[in-house]
Amino acid sequence: MTIAPQLRNLNIDLPACPSTLVKLSLLMAEEDSSIDQLSSLIETDMALSSAVVRTVNSALFGLLKRVETVHEGIRYLGMAQVAGLTYEIGLRGAFPPSPLLQQIWDRAGIRGLAMGRIARQLDVDPWQAHTSGLFAETGRAVLYAYDRQRYQALEVSGNDEALLCAAEIEAFGVSHSALGAALCQSWGLSRDVSDSVRARPNAPSQWSQERPAVQKLLTIGAAVDALLLNTDQSADPQAVWAELEPIAHQVGLHFDAFKLATMRVCERLNLSQGEG
Repeated sequence: MTIAPQLRNLNIDLPACPSTLVKLSLLMAEEDSSIDQLSSLIETDMALSSAVVRTVNSALFGLLKRVETVHEGIRYLGMAQVAGLTYEIGLRGAFPPSPLLQQIWDRAGIRGLAMGRIARQLDVDPWQAHTSGLFAETGRAVLYAYDRQRYQALEVSGNDEALLCAAEIEAFGVSHSALGAALCQSWGLSRDVSDSVRARPNAPSQWSQERPAVQKLLTIGAAVDALLLNTDQSADPQAVWAELEPIAHQVGLHFDAFKLATMRVCERLNLSQGEG
């Protein structure tokens, strides 16, 4: 999939995808890919392999037994979670460190992990869900790396993604959602993931314009953002579910199963973050 010409003309560089992640994306697209293939690929990059094992052993995953190899980590967590974790580490390394980007990557890691776990229980592709959550805000990182001072001045209060996108377009001529979608394309992720990143700031009433798989990713992501990542402590979970119920029906998710899976995953991740 090619990058939109209007983005090329803005002279905003997208970071190149590390070669290991290019191969990983191709491997995860194969229906018959195996644990041995995935572990062997990750272990060709010693720094990446070490970071994956270290992270798998963190409190976030709550493993009862310490793992020593990527292969063991995959056996305990599954291919999608370890592949998503590898992408997260690769993403972090593709941008210069800073407090704002650290916040973006922290949210991305939790969002991707939660979306992947919820998707697994709903017959939605967990690899697509994990990477959709992981790349949701990557366009912000691109704009920040392009012009840190100007982007910091744009910070919009609250969690209004649409308002932030409007401010970005006025300042840079492009939104973080469009840049994030372009980054997904250039890094070899699926069209469904790319489109979910592009459409994320849109109102739910506009999601019906997207393909069914994209609508499901958007709905799962909206639940995770509202219930797990929302910094507004006054947010009412009942109000969140009242808003999400008709959307879930609209996109073909069984609402009770969706709610139960989301609540369980959010509760476990909240506990693990508290322990960390």
